[in-house]
Amino acid sequence: MAKIRITQTRSRIGSTARQKRTLDALGLRKMNKTVEIEVSPQVLGMVNKVKHLVKVEESK
Repeated sequence: MAKIRITQTRSRIGSTARQKRTLDALGLRKMNKTVEIEVSPQVLGMVNKVKHLVKVEESK
């Protein structure tokens, strides 16, 4: 299955509680933290909700 690399690039301060919970669910709890996650419709939906806070790349 394909994987994507998600890096939190902006602070969660000032974000809504829902966006903070979404970042937690993705495994992003600190700035510049990177996680690799398998692509699924659920993950892509979560990334779409916090796209202004993260950077997404295709993993190799």
